[in-house]
Amino acid sequence: MTVPTGGSASSGTHPPSLGEGRLEAGLRTLELTVRRRLDGLLQGNHIGLLPGPGSEPAEARLYRAGDDVRRMDWAVTARTTEPHVRETVADRELETWVVLDLSPSLDFGTADCEKRDLAIAALAAVAHLTRGGGNRIGAIVSTGAETVRIPARGGVGHVRTLMRRVASIPSAAEGTRGDLTAALDQLRRPPRRRGLAVVISDFLGEPVWERSLRALSARHELLAVEVVDPRELDLPDVGTVVLADPETGRQREVETTPLLRREFAAAAAEHRDRVAEALRRCGAGHLRLSTDSDWVADIVRFALARKRVGSR
Repeated sequence: MTVPTGGSASSGTHPPSLGEGRLEAGLRTLELTVRRRLDGLLQGNHIGLLPGPGSEPAEARLYRAGDDVRRMDWAVTARTTEPHVRETVADRELETWVVLDLSPSLDFGTADCEKRDLAIAALAAVAHLTRGGGNRIGAIVSTGAETVRIPARGGVGHVRTLMRRVASIPSAAEGTRGDLTAALDQLRRPPRRRGLAVVISDFLGEPVWERSLRALSARHELLAVEVVDPRELDLPDVGTVVLADPETGRQREVETTPLLRREFAAAAAEHRDRVAEALRRCGAGHLRLSTDSDWVADIVRFALARKRVGSR
Protein backbone atom coordinates (compact mmCIF):
# COMPACT_ATOMS: atom_id res chain seq x y z
CA MET A 1 0.00 0.00 0.00
CA THR A 2 1.47 3.35 -1.00
CA VAL A 3 -0.07 6.43 0.58
CA PRO A 4 1.21 9.78 1.79
CA THR A 5 1.62 10.19 5.51
CA GLY A 6 -1.09 12.76 5.97
CA GLY A 7 0.71 14.18 9.02
CA SER A 8 3.97 14.58 10.83
CA ALA A 9 6.00 11.64 12.04
CA SER A 10 5.95 10.55 15.61
CA SER A 11 8.65 11.75 17.95
CA GLY A 12 9.27 8.23 19.24
CA THR A 13 12.75 6.75 19.02
CA HIS A 14 13.19 4.96 15.71
CA PRO A 15 15.82 2.55 14.37
CA PRO A 16 18.47 3.92 12.00
CA SER A 17 18.13 3.57 8.25
CA LEU A 18 20.24 0.75 6.79
CA GLY A 19 19.94 1.84 3.19
CA GLU A 20 22.71 1.96 0.63
CA GLY A 21 25.72 3.94 1.85
CA ARG A 22 24.51 3.92 5.47
CA LEU A 23 24.86 0.25 6.33
CA GLU A 24 27.96 0.26 8.56
CA ALA A 25 27.10 3.50 10.36
CA GLY A 26 23.51 2.34 10.80
CA LEU A 27 24.57 -1.01 12.26
CA ARG A 28 26.92 0.69 14.73
CA THR A 29 24.16 3.05 15.81
CA LEU A 30 21.72 0.15 16.12
CA GLU A 31 24.11 -1.88 18.29
CA LEU A 32 24.73 1.06 20.62
CA THR A 33 21.01 1.80 20.85
CA VAL A 34 20.12 -1.77 21.71
CA ARG A 35 22.89 -2.23 24.27
CA ARG A 36 22.64 1.12 26.03
CA ARG A 37 18.88 1.69 25.99
CA LEU A 38 17.83 -1.89 26.71
CA ASP A 39 20.31 -2.26 29.56
CA GLY A 40 19.45 1.19 30.87
CA LEU A 41 15.69 0.71 30.82
CA LEU A 42 16.01 -2.75 32.31
CA GLN A 43 18.17 -1.22 35.05
CA GLY A 44 20.96 -3.73 34.63
CA ASN A 45 18.76 -6.78 35.19
CA HIS A 46 19.23 -9.54 32.66
CA ILE A 47 15.68 -10.22 31.50
CA GLY A 48 15.31 -12.65 28.63
CA LEU A 49 12.44 -13.45 26.32
CA LEU A 50 11.67 -16.89 27.74
CA PRO A 51 9.06 -16.95 30.52
CA GLY A 52 9.53 -19.19 33.52
CA PRO A 53 12.64 -20.77 35.01
CA GLY A 54 13.63 -23.07 32.16
CA SER A 55 12.90 -26.44 30.63
CA GLU A 56 15.49 -28.86 32.02
CA PRO A 57 13.84 -31.33 34.49
CA ALA A 58 15.00 -31.23 38.13
CA GLU A 59 13.55 -32.50 41.44
CA ALA A 60 9.89 -33.31 42.08
CA ARG A 61 8.03 -31.56 44.90
CA LEU A 62 4.52 -31.44 46.33
CA TYR A 63 1.96 -29.56 44.26
CA ARG A 64 1.07 -26.08 45.53
CA ALA A 65 -1.94 -23.97 44.57
CA GLY A 66 -1.09 -21.95 41.48
CA ASP A 67 1.45 -24.43 40.04
CA ASP A 68 1.27 -25.12 36.32
CA VAL A 69 -0.62 -28.41 35.93
CA ARG A 70 1.39 -29.13 32.78
CA ARG A 71 4.38 -29.78 35.08
CA MET A 72 2.61 -32.53 37.01
CA ASP A 73 4.84 -35.55 37.58
CA TRP A 74 2.32 -38.36 37.25
CA ALA A 75 4.77 -41.13 38.03
CA VAL A 76 5.69 -39.65 41.42
CA THR A 77 2.05 -38.70 42.05
CA ALA A 78 0.93 -42.29 41.47
CA ARG A 79 3.73 -43.69 43.64
CA THR A 80 3.13 -41.38 46.61
CA THR A 81 -0.64 -40.86 46.15
CA GLU A 82 -0.02 -37.14 46.58
CA PRO A 83 0.16 -34.64 43.68
CA HIS A 84 3.70 -33.69 42.72
CA VAL A 85 5.11 -31.33 40.13
CA ARG A 86 8.50 -31.51 38.47
CA GLU A 87 10.73 -28.49 39.06
CA THR A 88 12.72 -27.11 36.15
CA VAL A 89 16.06 -25.37 35.94
CA ALA A 90 17.29 -22.89 33.38
CA ASP A 91 18.82 -24.32 30.25
CA ARG A 92 22.59 -24.03 30.28
CA GLU A 93 22.66 -23.16 26.62
CA LEU A 94 19.82 -21.55 24.70
CA GLU A 95 19.60 -21.92 20.95
CA THR A 96 17.50 -19.20 19.34
CA TRP A 97 16.33 -19.27 15.75
CA VAL A 98 14.78 -16.22 14.14
CA VAL A 99 12.54 -16.45 11.08
CA LEU A 100 12.73 -12.97 9.57
CA ASP A 101 10.22 -11.92 6.92
CA LEU A 102 11.71 -9.29 4.58
CA SER A 103 9.16 -9.65 1.78
CA PRO A 104 8.23 -6.54 -0.26
CA SER A 105 5.39 -5.60 2.10
CA LEU A 106 8.07 -4.74 4.68
CA ASP A 107 9.58 -2.11 2.36
CA PHE A 108 6.99 0.39 3.52
CA GLY A 109 6.79 3.07 6.15
CA THR A 110 5.00 6.38 6.58
CA ALA A 111 6.19 7.32 10.10
CA ASP A 112 9.71 7.32 11.54
CA CYS A 113 11.13 4.39 9.56
CA GLU A 114 10.30 1.55 7.20
CA LYS A 115 8.97 -1.73 8.55
CA ARG A 116 12.06 -3.46 7.19
CA ASP A 117 14.37 -1.34 9.38
CA LEU A 118 12.15 -2.03 12.40
CA ALA A 119 12.17 -5.78 11.71
CA ILE A 120 15.99 -5.80 11.58
CA ALA A 121 16.10 -3.74 14.78
CA ALA A 122 13.87 -6.36 16.43
CA LEU A 123 16.37 -9.03 15.37
CA ALA A 124 19.15 -7.03 17.04
CA ALA A 125 17.12 -6.80 20.25
CA VAL A 126 16.43 -10.56 20.26
CA ALA A 127 20.15 -11.23 19.83
CA HIS A 128 20.90 -8.92 22.77
CA LEU A 129 18.25 -10.37 25.09
CA THR A 130 19.27 -13.97 24.43
CA ARG A 131 23.01 -13.40 24.72
CA GLY A 132 25.00 -15.10 27.44
CA GLY A 133 27.35 -17.95 28.12
CA GLY A 134 27.02 -20.67 25.53
CA ASN A 135 23.88 -19.26 23.89
CA ARG A 136 23.62 -19.37 20.11
CA ILE A 137 21.47 -17.57 17.56
CA GLY A 138 20.73 -18.33 13.92
CA ALA A 139 18.37 -16.90 11.34
CA ILE A 140 16.26 -17.86 8.34
CA VAL A 141 15.56 -14.77 6.25
CA SER A 142 12.94 -14.86 3.50
CA THR A 143 12.40 -12.12 0.93
CA GLY A 144 10.06 -14.09 -1.31
CA ALA A 145 12.72 -14.16 -4.01
CA GLU A 146 15.30 -16.00 -1.90
CA THR A 147 15.74 -17.60 1.50
CA VAL A 148 19.01 -17.10 3.38
CA ARG A 149 19.96 -19.45 6.21
CA ILE A 150 22.57 -18.31 8.75
CA PRO A 151 23.77 -21.11 11.08
CA ALA A 152 23.37 -20.69 14.84
CA ARG A 153 26.57 -19.71 16.61
CA GLY A 154 27.52 -17.79 19.72
CA GLY A 155 29.61 -14.75 20.48
CA VAL A 156 29.54 -11.04 19.78
CA GLY A 157 31.47 -11.49 16.54
CA HIS A 158 28.84 -13.86 15.18
CA VAL A 159 26.00 -11.50 16.10
CA ARG A 160 27.71 -8.65 14.26
CA THR A 161 28.31 -10.83 11.23
CA LEU A 162 24.69 -12.00 11.30
CA MET A 163 23.37 -8.45 11.49
CA ARG A 164 25.60 -7.27 8.65
CA ARG A 165 24.61 -10.17 6.44
CA VAL A 166 20.88 -9.73 7.11
CA ALA A 167 20.98 -5.97 6.55
CA SER A 168 22.83 -6.52 3.25
CA ILE A 169 20.16 -8.81 1.77
CA PRO A 170 18.62 -6.93 -1.18
CA SER A 171 14.91 -6.28 -1.29
CA ALA A 172 12.90 -8.44 -3.66
CA ALA A 173 11.39 -6.84 -6.74
CA GLU A 174 7.89 -5.42 -6.49
CA GLY A 175 5.35 -8.09 -7.37
CA THR A 176 7.24 -10.83 -5.47
CA ARG A 177 5.08 -12.73 -3.02
CA GLY A 178 6.44 -13.54 0.40
CA ASP A 179 6.17 -17.09 1.75
CA LEU A 180 6.33 -17.14 5.53
CA THR A 181 5.04 -20.72 5.69
CA ALA A 182 7.98 -22.02 3.64
CA ALA A 183 10.44 -20.24 5.93
CA LEU A 184 8.79 -21.73 9.02
CA ASP A 185 8.91 -25.20 7.48
CA GLN A 186 12.64 -24.79 6.90
CA LEU A 187 13.06 -24.24 10.63
CA ARG A 188 11.03 -27.35 11.42
CA ARG A 189 13.22 -29.63 9.32
CA PRO A 190 15.43 -31.13 10.53
CA PRO A 191 14.10 -31.16 14.12
CA ARG A 192 16.31 -29.21 16.53
CA ARG A 193 16.89 -29.27 20.27
CA ARG A 194 14.36 -27.37 22.32
CA GLY A 195 14.96 -23.62 22.26
CA LEU A 196 13.40 -20.30 21.34
CA ALA A 197 11.85 -19.65 17.93
CA VAL A 198 11.17 -16.01 17.05
CA VAL A 199 9.10 -15.02 14.02
CA ILE A 200 9.37 -11.39 12.86
CA SER A 201 6.83 -10.40 10.21
CA ASP A 202 3.99 -8.02 9.41
CA PHE A 203 1.69 -11.08 9.11
CA LEU A 204 -0.28 -9.54 6.25
CA GLY A 205 -2.61 -11.76 4.24
CA GLU A 206 -4.42 -14.89 5.31
CA PRO A 207 -2.88 -16.77 8.29
CA VAL A 208 -1.94 -19.81 6.22
CA TRP A 209 1.21 -20.02 8.35
CA GLU A 210 -0.74 -21.09 11.45
CA ARG A 211 -0.34 -24.85 10.98
CA SER A 212 3.44 -24.57 10.55
CA LEU A 213 3.79 -22.26 13.53
CA ARG A 214 1.70 -24.56 15.70
CA ALA A 215 3.97 -27.47 14.75
CA LEU A 216 6.96 -25.46 15.97
CA SER A 217 5.29 -24.90 19.34
CA ALA A 218 5.45 -28.63 20.06
CA ARG A 219 9.22 -28.32 20.41
CA HIS A 220 10.08 -24.66 21.01
CA GLU A 221 9.03 -21.62 22.97
CA LEU A 222 7.51 -19.21 20.45
CA LEU A 223 7.66 -15.45 20.14
CA ALA A 224 5.93 -13.57 17.32
CA VAL A 225 7.01 -9.98 16.63
CA GLU A 226 4.39 -8.20 14.54
CA VAL A 227 5.64 -5.11 12.67
CA VAL A 228 3.00 -2.58 11.65
CA ASP A 229 2.70 0.92 10.20
CA PRO A 230 -0.10 3.31 11.24
CA ARG A 231 -1.25 3.80 7.64
CA GLU A 232 -2.03 0.08 7.47
CA LEU A 233 -4.52 0.58 10.28
CA ASP A 234 -6.10 3.89 9.36
CA LEU A 235 -6.28 5.82 6.07
CA PRO A 236 -5.63 9.57 6.23
CA ASP A 237 -8.14 12.06 4.89
CA VAL A 238 -6.15 13.12 1.81
CA GLY A 239 -8.70 12.91 -1.01
CA THR A 240 -7.67 10.79 -3.99
CA VAL A 241 -4.94 8.27 -3.26
CA VAL A 242 -3.33 5.29 -5.04
CA LEU A 243 -3.24 2.05 -3.06
CA ALA A 244 -0.64 -0.48 -4.19
CA ASP A 245 0.02 -4.08 -3.16
CA PRO A 246 3.83 -4.52 -3.33
CA GLU A 247 3.55 -8.32 -3.44
CA THR A 248 1.26 -8.44 -6.47
CA GLY A 249 1.97 -5.10 -8.12
CA ARG A 250 -1.75 -4.31 -8.33
CA GLN A 251 -2.79 -0.67 -7.89
CA ARG A 252 -6.11 1.02 -7.31
CA GLU A 253 -7.02 4.69 -7.19
CA VAL A 254 -9.62 5.51 -4.54
CA GLU A 255 -11.24 8.52 -2.90
CA THR A 256 -10.71 8.50 0.86
CA THR A 257 -14.29 9.27 1.80
CA PRO A 258 -15.40 8.98 5.44
CA LEU A 259 -17.22 5.73 4.60
CA LEU A 260 -14.15 4.20 2.95
CA ARG A 261 -11.94 5.22 5.87
CA ARG A 262 -14.32 3.63 8.37
CA GLU A 263 -14.54 0.41 6.36
CA PHE A 264 -10.76 0.32 5.91
CA ALA A 265 -10.15 0.79 9.65
CA ALA A 266 -12.72 -1.90 10.51
CA ALA A 267 -11.19 -4.39 8.06
CA ALA A 268 -7.67 -3.65 9.32
CA ALA A 269 -8.73 -4.10 12.95
CA GLU A 270 -10.49 -7.37 12.11
CA HIS A 271 -7.38 -8.69 10.36
CA ARG A 272 -5.12 -7.79 13.29
CA ASP A 273 -7.54 -9.51 15.67
CA ARG A 274 -7.44 -12.63 13.50
CA VAL A 275 -3.64 -12.59 13.55
CA ALA A 276 -3.58 -12.16 17.34
CA GLU A 277 -6.05 -15.02 17.80
CA ALA A 278 -4.06 -17.32 15.50
CA LEU A 279 -0.87 -16.56 17.42
CA ARG A 280 -2.64 -17.33 20.71
CA ARG A 281 -3.81 -20.67 19.34
CA CYS A 282 -0.19 -21.43 18.44
CA GLY A 283 0.93 -20.64 21.98
CA ALA A 284 3.16 -17.77 20.85
CA GLY A 285 4.02 -14.69 22.84
CA HIS A 286 2.90 -11.66 20.84
CA LEU A 287 4.89 -8.43 20.64
CA ARG A 288 3.63 -5.67 18.34
CA LEU A 289 6.04 -2.97 17.16
CA SER A 290 4.95 0.08 15.19
CA THR A 291 6.97 2.44 13.02
CA ASP A 292 5.54 5.42 14.92
CA SER A 293 6.34 4.32 18.49
CA ASP A 294 9.40 3.88 20.71
CA TRP A 295 10.32 0.34 19.75
CA VAL A 296 12.91 -0.12 22.53
CA ALA A 297 10.42 0.90 25.22
CA ASP A 298 7.84 -1.47 23.71
CA ILE A 299 10.33 -4.36 23.90
CA VAL A 300 11.22 -3.52 27.50
CA ARG A 301 7.55 -3.49 28.54
CA PHE A 302 7.07 -6.85 26.84
CA ALA A 303 10.14 -8.41 28.49
CA LEU A 304 9.10 -7.16 31.93
CA ALA A 305 5.58 -8.53 31.41
CA ARG A 306 7.04 -11.92 30.43
CA LYS A 307 9.12 -11.89 33.59
CA ARG A 308 6.04 -11.23 35.74
CA VAL A 309 4.18 -14.08 34.01
CA GLY A 310 7.12 -16.41 34.60
CA SER A 311 7.31 -15.41 38.27
CA ARG A 312 3.64 -16.25 38.78
